Amino acid sequence: MRFLPLTEPDRQAMLAKVGVPSVDSLYADVPNGALLKAPIAGLSNHMSEMEVERFIGAMARKNLGTDQAPSFLGAGAYRHHVPAAVDHLIQRGEFLTSYTPYQPEVAQGTLQYLFEFQTQVALLTGMEVANASMYDGATATTEAVAMANRVTRRKKAVISGGLHPHYREVVETHGRHTGFDTVSAPLDASGKEDIARHLGPDVSCVVVQNPSFFGHIHDFTKLAEAVHAAGALLIVAVTEIVSLGLLSPPGEMGADIVVAEGQSLGNPLGFGGPYVGLFAVREKFVRQMPGRVVGQTVDVDGRRGWVLTLSTREQHIRREKATSNICTNSGLCALAFTMHMTLLGEAGLNKLAVLNHANASNLADRLGAIPGVKLLNESFFNEFTLQLPKPAIGVVEALATRRILGGVPVARMVKDKAAENLLLVAATELTTEAEMNAFEAGLKEVLK
Repeated sequence: MRFLPLTEPDRQAMLAKVGVPSVDSLYADVPNGALLKAPIAGLSNHMSEMEVERFIGAMARKNLGTDQAPSFLGAGAYRHHVPAAVDHLIQRGEFLTSYTPYQPEVAQGTLQYLFEFQTQVALLTGMEVANASMYDGATATTEAVAMANRVTRRKKAVISGGLHPHYREVVETHGRHTGFDTVSAPLDASGKEDIARHLGPDVSCVVVQNPSFFGHIHDFTKLAEAVHAAGALLIVAVTEIVSLGLLSPPGEMGADIVVAEGQSLGNPLGFGGPYVGLFAVREKFVRQMPGRVVGQTVDVDGRRGWVLTLSTREQHIRREKATSNICTNSGLCALAFTMHMTLLGEAGLNKLAVLNHANASNLADRLGAIPGVKLLNESFFNEFTLQLPKPAIGVVEALATRRILGGVPVARMVKDKAAENLLLVAATELTTEAEMNAFEAGLKEVLK
């Protein structure tokens, strides 16, 4: 690799330091030396650019994407329309190539949009201050639990059975390896759990979700009162940020920390990422908030400017004092979120949320009327849970052969016999009447 600044003397010095005679000897433990140079089955040793495009394209066409078939997938990742202006603008060189602003004085544009991002997140969540930003909703939830542990000086998190299973697993994994306990309530497909019964003097926080993983809408005001009376913090997760265009924000319910997945605004599904985590807190906890905060100020000439503030991270101070495991803000995804939110405005977000809910209500009425199908939700935003008369995984696979992406089987995310027949179904502003007709007809046929 000619671009690497390594000369033969450099390599010899490295080998001498390691104590081996050659680079090949570094691979001496590989059972069969021929494996190091064996060709990859089915892959040519060389291809032209055109051949590579054809080869990769053929592989990609094996996927049934959400833009190729009626899609009712959700479970924390939602198909929404992203304005063309967003995609166009974030590909400008000054945005696409910029990174974390370690030298704030030369990154005023980046800092300004992050400041606007923080403002939007705080307004959406009903909180006083937000950071910029986290990797995704799951890691943001884990960071929230770690923050609650620091604030309360306790080490036990109570996790709702309505929290997204992936979020719960990330929290539990961090708990095992960083030294805090988790109490995970059973799956709450009915939306009627009594999570407050797990409170105790050693609990640092209670983690809930709204709408829940199963689509149920909750008012956590009374829960917040119980949590605070026990000396703990209430963490509310939101996987569908568009829901806050209609629902009361967690801050109004008494949440201490709000975490969310921002993918729905500005960021396409992308087969799983990259996404952007949102994180907002009460101002009194701001010094324990992980990540970075951008503040507005004035320079010596009175001109408005932006700076990083309270930037307690391992790049800036001692690692053991850092408040975050996350090293990078999801800058470009945060910018896409901000652009989409700006184009919508408050009225536009409300209209978008109304359209999502209307489509989901229409679809729920149709599917819930199919013999053998039961709608488990009394309330929902744009996603709901169906109980089918047979295992949901087989139903979804049968629908896929009919080129319909018929939702997410709960059993694919949790190992629980009670989840076997449960199907999560989502509808957004992109869901058409024709797609609903196809899903309804397909489900009827598969369930015969």
